[in-house]
Amino acid sequence: MTKRVLIELLLPLLGTALGAGCVFFLKSGMNLLIQRTLTGFAAGVMVAASIWSLLVPAIEQAAGMGQRAFLPAVIGFWLGVLFLLALDRAVPHLHQSSNQTEGPRTQLGRTAMLVLAVTLHNIPEGMAVGVVLAGWLAGNEGITAAATLALSIGIALQNFPEGAVISIPLRREGVRKGRAFLYGVLSGAAEPLAAVMTIWAAGLILPALPYLLSFAAGAMIYVVVEELIPDASAGSHSNLGTLSFAAGFTIMLALDVVLG
Repeated sequence: MTKRVLIELLLPLLGTALGAGCVFFLKSGMNLLIQRTLTGFAAGVMVAASIWSLLVPAIEQAAGMGQRAFLPAVIGFWLGVLFLLALDRAVPHLHQSSNQTEGPRTQLGRTAMLVLAVTLHNIPEGMAVGVVLAGWLAGNEGITAAATLALSIGIALQNFPEGAVISIPLRREGVRKGRAFLYGVLSGAAEPLAAVMTIWAAGLILPALPYLLSFAAGAMIYVVVEELIPDASAGSHSNLGTLSFAAGFTIMLALDVVLG
């Protein structure tokens, strides 16, 4: 069991590392349309995971509350949104498609700010993996081993474009390939750390599992709406971002049904 948990904790980081490794093979950088396509795909996976792997189980586990079964999902969701909003305000960062920094003023360089931006939205993804694993480890009937694997694989899939989107633009800005790869991998290191902390916290307050599931969902949706969708739609008009969003959504949906 310990080995399985470790593998599922590290799968998302592996996806990030593989994506960051693209910096060694793409000499001319990443085409904007490809970047938008990958970002849209990541957004679709995150939305599907938020619904089918987090919000639906949260509502199902609160079924004993009758007509109020939606409350844990709603409360947890809003707490997740507000948590990411607070992080967004407290941590200096810079989104790839923007030249305007966010958060408090800092002397950090552009590279560090870009890495911080990706690290911020990797936190809720790690929390999502952690809280689902915590539910499975606790013997929760609504969370199966296959469901935890489906979520880990889905997050790993959407982390591949995230790793590429952080490392390749850094290379284009003059950062050496090895260092750009390292920055890409480090941006994903927040996920297993957040997952381990969530497993520990959930173990202390298992009755709050529906709230924790929806908390992770709210945090992920915040990232999608605040960052990924705008990035997928940036520049001249194209439907690629929308179509790749749909592809990511349906792939994650299929994974959740087949493996869950």
